[in-house]
Amino acid sequence: MADIQLERVTKLFKQVRAVDDVSLEIGDGEFVVLLGPSGCGKTTLLRSIAGLEQIDGGRIRIGGREVTDLPPRKRKIAMVFQSYAVFPHMTVFENIAFGLRMGKTPKAEVTRRTEEAAALLRITELLGRYPSQTSGGQRQRIAVARAIVMEPQVLLMDEPLSNLDALLRLEMRAELKRLLGEIGSTVVYVTHDQVEALSMGDRIAIMNAGRLIQVGAPLEVYDGPADRFVGGFIGDPPMNFLAATPERRDGKIVARIGGAGEVHADGGAGGLEALVGKEVVLGVRAENIEVVEASKADGLLRGRTLVVEPLGSHNLVTLDVDGQVLKATTRPDMMPKRDAEVGLRIDASRIRWLDPDTGRALAAGE
Repeated sequence: MADIQLERVTKLFKQVRAVDDVSLEIGDGEFVVLLGPSGCGKTTLLRSIAGLEQIDGGRIRIGGREVTDLPPRKRKIAMVFQSYAVFPHMTVFENIAFGLRMGKTPKAEVTRRTEEAAALLRITELLGRYPSQTSGGQRQRIAVARAIVMEPQVLLMDEPLSNLDALLRLEMRAELKRLLGEIGSTVVYVTHDQVEALSMGDRIAIMNAGRLIQVGAPLEVYDGPADRFVGGFIGDPPMNFLAATPERRDGKIVARIGGAGEVHADGGAGGLEALVGKEVVLGVRAENIEVVEASKADGLLRGRTLVVEPLGSHNLVTLDVDGQVLKATTRPDMMPKRDAEVGLRIDASRIRWLDPDTGRALAAGE
């Protein structure tokens, strides 16, 4: 068993709470991504799990064993850092085998496990080379092989792809997901890249200012953000936010968006009945908005196009909606002209309603 339990973990740097009262349970064999902007505390939390930072409060258990005060070497973990940290004077084989040799593993076992790790990472042909004779992507594979050859119960990864170019990151993302699915270790993976987080993790733990904001499966946090920060951080483009006022029309709830019109909200209104006449925030993803020609826009929300960005598979349209900016996606052949008036049909079931003061999502009945 290699589950991880974090109980009210706190880490201070002078008076700054880098990690602030974080509790999280990670299942045996689960792949959890710690996601958030720079300075949010995700790397500090990872280093605390590893034992590289001594926490100031709380408890950490790995596999049911208390490790809060144990040094890294006794936690049965392996770590892959943002910098590859391969030894330039050693061959690829020697780099991968380093930890095994330091642990006095028998020579035959060292050879077997090193060759198996190299095969898994598809770098067998590199074993006799030196790091200077390999590419950046290959050096990243060497660093990962050096970690998994130790057969760790827990594998901790700190932004391992951030030094690679965009195309190589895309390739390595798929490679790592395949690899980590095969080795079965419990994985905690730190990144600030929300595309990496959405595509790789079983669950995503989103942090901000040292606190854990939301934990859930990728589509859960994408479709149902806990607050405005999560909705604005996850997604490309981020979730749209519009100030709206719920009103009652013929027994149904609509949300008025200034002078641009109204959105029928009954499909996802939740607790808006109690908020009629009060301002709320409407959150909606770009792909849940249909842009139609002005001639077909009767009864729809209206907007004016500011920018159209062709992206191949779709267009990204930036619009002015009564002084508020909104982004929507359209088909490649739907190319509204700049400054054109258009209609906007929003899928009511995909709307998320937020409190304008706290930014928190409004639950049904609130």
